Amino acid sequence: MEVALSNPKLISLAAGFVDTDSLPVEEVKAAIDVVLGHPQQAKLALQYGTTQGHPPLLDWIIQHVSQLDRIPSEKQTLSRKNVVLTTGSQQLLYLLSEMLLDTGDIVITESPSYFVYHSVLAGVGVNVLTVPMDNQGMDTSELRRLLERIERAGELHRVKLIYTVDYFQNPTGLTLSAARRQELIEIVHHIAQNSQHRILILEDAAYRELRYEGEELPSLRSLDHTGQHVIYAGTFSKPLSPGLKTGYAILPEDLLEPLLRLKGNHDFGSNHFSQHVLTQLVTSGAYSQHVEKLRTIYKEKRDVLLQSLEEHFGNLSGVSWTQPRGGMFVWMSLPIDMPTSPDSPFLKAALKEGVLYIPGEFGHVSDRGPAPTHEMRLSFGSATLEQIREGIRRLRQAFDSVPCGQQAATSLN
Repeated sequence: MEVALSNPKLISLAAGFVDTDSLPVEEVKAAIDVVLGHPQQAKLALQYGTTQGHPPLLDWIIQHVSQLDRIPSEKQTLSRKNVVLTTGSQQLLYLLSEMLLDTGDIVITESPSYFVYHSVLAGVGVNVLTVPMDNQGMDTSELRRLLERIERAGELHRVKLIYTVDYFQNPTGLTLSAARRQELIEIVHHIAQNSQHRILILEDAAYRELRYEGEELPSLRSLDHTGQHVIYAGTFSKPLSPGLKTGYAILPEDLLEPLLRLKGNHDFGSNHFSQHVLTQLVTSGAYSQHVEKLRTIYKEKRDVLLQSLEEHFGNLSGVSWTQPRGGMFVWMSLPIDMPTSPDSPFLKAALKEGVLYIPGEFGHVSDRGPAPTHEMRLSFGSATLEQIREGIRRLRQAFDSVPCGQQAATSLN
């Protein structure tokens, strides 16, 4: 992010910024005018709020996520005792890790996974184990085998959390399939029934609403009929505005009070004014209209990125990329002898050409041996359509300028 912001001529396909031109300036201004236009509401918005969050917004979140999961109101089981607002979803990830995990505990993630959360886990001192992914998301068969090995070693009690970005994952763009969602829930239920040990699933749904094609898949939270095993993490940053810096969790009721005590020690509650503004945006319909607008914008960007990759890299063997149905990321693999690491000739060549990506090894941890070094994450969130086209052209120029790339291109001629 720092490199991208410091060099305006550099085309960044790295940082996971949202589309700047689509930020809802007028909608937020109108919402602020409403909030400040009523003296009593204005005073409430400018005063301290509660640690848990603004009650009308908590109620809307319950209704909204239930609608996404197609849960009828008569079957609704959630209440305010299941919801908390946080300063972005990143604060939530940190608070949950501090609350739930001790040094030596085990957390299982996908591989690759959201690398910023890896830093949080490293700070807690936990042991991160990983499960490979394919085009259906986390391989739940591999997860079963991993848990069986842990149980045979007498370490199952140390497994506290399974972390998954199950919609249009950061960094790969892949989505956990319907069948694997059900299997993941069955795995933790089975362990609870047979070992009396609760393993929590942290479902990071940051990109859920940025879906461009395919059916709406149910959340893991909605599939957990016990209500005891899933923490659903959502955010307003990706579908609306990161500047409002508001995320939320839907979690088992017994976790709310300890989380609020910890959060209270941090900040006494997240930005109260932003919560009032958000409440106006969601209740006025401006939020849902903006999400629909973003879906159109990002779908076009994704399509242009995929078309550009096909145009410039489609003739190369050993090169592949994911085909995300939503979100903001594409995961690209180069020939195994073409490192994309921070100190690699390819990255240096890319910077010389004026394009930046995220080295794929950042998304891996070392539990399965040395991390792959020939992958990268490409983000189409903040770049314009022309920048995407030009950025991929520059990426191919960088590829051709490195000896391994020259050999790969020559072998096809």
